[in-house]
Amino acid sequence: MAEAAVKIEQEEGPLEDTVVKIYRCAKVVKGGRRFSFSALVVAGDRNGTVGFGYGKAKEVPMSVEKGLKDAKKSLSKVALIGATIPHTVIGRYRATKIVLVPASPGTGVIAGSSARAVLEHAGVHDVLTKIYGSTCAKNVVKATMDGLRKLRTKEQIEALRGVQL
Repeated sequence: MAEAAVKIEQEEGPLEDTVVKIYRCAKVVKGGRRFSFSALVVAGDRNGTVGFGYGKAKEVPMSVEKGLKDAKKSLSKVALIGATIPHTVIGRYRATKIVLVPASPGTGVIAGSSARAVLEHAGVHDVLTKIYGSTCAKNVVKATMDGLRKLRTKEQIEALRGVQL
């Protein structure tokens, strides 16, 4: 799978990345607190390819670097029609449910910060979203990715079903 991610990167051009959230964890030891960090990172080419990664380390820059490396491994293609998504879709992950609705040109990305990062790096410019349940950044990113992976264009559905729509 790592080979596929590298191949996609070479075909599509440079990837952009955004740090969605930094988490700090404290471990109490004899001399005080020891901190470790984890980073949730989204990477994409803003042209239909997006992925997310999660990295953990003793320092913030190292955790971001590991998260970016993980994001490059999990890249996936997204079906788009122009600047929006082909149809309404519901993405689910654990206690989070996100509804993605296509919008007319000029609407923009109406979403929270976690979902916005994923959608903008995927290349979606016009979409409406609503999150139900948990709004934890990790769950929202994973639910958004689930919704984007479920998207199909009209041509893809015709090919799958073997009929003309």
